[in-house]
Amino acid sequence: MRILMVSEDLPGARIGGLGKHVVTLANRLLAAGHAVDILGRSDRGQQGCAAQIGFNGRFIGAFDLAHPGWKETQLGVFNPFKRPFFARKIGHAIGRAIGRADRPAYDVVHYHGHLPMVGLYVPDGLNFVQTRHDQGSECLTHLRFRDGAVCDNLVPGKCSACIRIDAGPVRQAITAQAVDVYRSQSAHAFARHKTVFVSDFLRRHFLRAVPGADLARCSVIHNFVDYPRLHAAAIAAPAPPRGGLLLAGRIDAGKGFAEFLDAATEQLPPHATVTVVGDGPERPALERRHARPGTRFLGWQDYDATLALAARAHLCVVPSLCEEACSTTVLEALALGRPCLALARGGTPELAQYAQYPGQLVLADSLPELAALAAQRLGQAPYVARPPSTFGADAAVLLPRLLELYANHPDHPARTEHHAGATDFLDHHLHLEQRRHAP
Repeated sequence: MRILMVSEDLPGARIGGLGKHVVTLANRLLAAGHAVDILGRSDRGQQGCAAQIGFNGRFIGAFDLAHPGWKETQLGVFNPFKRPFFARKIGHAIGRAIGRADRPAYDVVHYHGHLPMVGLYVPDGLNFVQTRHDQGSECLTHLRFRDGAVCDNLVPGKCSACIRIDAGPVRQAITAQAVDVYRSQSAHAFARHKTVFVSDFLRRHFLRAVPGADLARCSVIHNFVDYPRLHAAAIAAPAPPRGGLLLAGRIDAGKGFAEFLDAATEQLPPHATVTVVGDGPERPALERRHARPGTRFLGWQDYDATLALAARAHLCVVPSLCEEACSTTVLEALALGRPCLALARGGTPELAQYAQYPGQLVLADSLPELAALAAQRLGQAPYVARPPSTFGADAAVLLPRLLELYANHPDHPARTEHHAGATDFLDHHLHLEQRRHAP
C-alpha cells in the first residue's frame, strides 16, 4: 500500500508526542513492506529532515505555516478565518502530492495535526484518514485548560477569556463566531472522512461540545509505541535503585510538575531522589523553587536517553493536571515494566488495560493523593521482572486495525450532507469559503 503521512509538527529538532507517534507509525508501516512518505513543513529547513526525526523513508517539505499577521493576541479575539486558512494550505499541499485524481500517487493519506477541518480542503474522493490527538477538535487552544484548571466551558463567547480575560461584548461575539465556525467545520470533516480519536474520552467530549455530530465514520484507536525498542531498553537497564522517581515531559502549564513537587517534597522518604527530564517555559522557575539535594533537572534528553532513565526508575509519575488525551508517557512506562502513577483524568483511565501486572498503573483523584501514593510506593522495594515479549499497545498489535481502516475506501463519493447540530449560517459560511478559495 502507498501511504502518505501528513503533519505540521514535522520536521523538528525536538518533536513532541504527536510527531513521535507519526514517525513510529510510518517506520512500522515501512517495516511491514508498505511504501510510506511523510509530508510536512517546508519552512524548517530541508536538509536531512528524515534523519533528524528518525524516519527511515522520504520526507517531503510541502507547505509553510508562516504567520501572515493575524494579530489575535493584540486584538484580543480569535479570528474566524485564521485556522481555515492554514487548513486550506495543508489541504492544497496534499492535493499537489496526490497528483491526478484518476491516478493518485498514494492509496491513502493519513493526517495527524491540529487542524481538524483539513479534510474539507482535500480533493473529492480521496481516501483520507485523520487522527485526533488532542481536544483541538472543538477547543481553539487544543488543551481545555485555563487558570490552572480543566476548562468545562461550552459557551463559544466565553472562550474569549483564553485570549483576553476582560473581553467585552464585541470581542466575545467575534470569538463566538470563530469557535462556531471551527466546530462546525470539524463536524463536517468528521462526517466526510474517516477519523480516529486516540481515546474514547476525546470522542465523548467532542459530542458534548457538538451534540448530534455525525461520527459514523469515526473510530477509537489508542496511541501505540515501538515496543521492540522499549523492550530492548528494559532488558538493558540495570536494576532500579530504591527511591528513584522520574518526571518526564514538557515543563509547561497543565503538566503538573510544580504542583506535584510542592505536594510531594515533604512526604517523600529520606532516601528518595527525584529526576526531572524535559524543558519548557516553566523549567527555570521550577528549578529555582525546588533546587535541593536529591532533586536534579536534566533538561531535554533525546528519546533513547529518556527511555534509559525511565527503564531504571523505581517509579514513574505523570502528574498532568490537564486532561491528557492518550498519554504516551504513561504507555512508555507501562511498556518498560515500571510502576506508574497518574491522575484519573482525560483518557488516562483507558490505558489501565495495558498494565502488565496488578497495580502497575495507579490512578489518583487529586495531587495530595498522588503525592501520598508516591511516598508509599517509594517506601517499598522496587518491582523487578523480565518484561514480556508482547505488549497490547505495540504498533504491531494495533496496526491491523489501521490497515483495515486504510483499505476500507467507499466506492461512493465522500459525503457532504448537512450534519446534525450545524447551523444554516455556518453551512453557508463554509460553502462561501470553499468557493472563494477553491484552487
